[in-house]
Amino acid sequence: MTQEKRYDIAVSTATRYLAEQSDENAGRYVFAYTITIRNPGNLSAQLMSRHWIITDAQGLVQEVRGLGVVGAQPVLKPGESFEYTSGTSIATPVGTMRGSYQMVAADGTRFEAPIAEFTLSVPRVLH
Repeated sequence: MTQEKRYDIAVSTATRYLAEQSDENAGRYVFAYTITIRNPGNLSAQLMSRHWIITDAQGLVQEVRGLGVVGAQPVLKPGESFEYTSGTSIATPVGTMRGSYQMVAADGTRFEAPIAEFTLSVPRVLH
């Protein structure tokens, strides 16, 4: 059994701009992001904490660390998934997010599940 298959978490993302919560004149752009976390591995794993790096178009970086996600520390059995929606705000119409989840497998092994960089963008700003 390879380590990669034992400790394997897949993360997919979707974003949307929340115009009704944003104040563009004040430089506040609010985005919702929906994350789907899937366990294609063959061991159960629990999400313990998160680390986000949020960067706006001016290079301003916000780092967010905390326990769980949306108040939960889900356990994902092989083949299971967990989805949640959260939000963030940045000072520019375009930015990025990336990060990782800190996981613990059923055998006690700690590992990181990377979250690939994704774009936050007001509609019609990027082509």
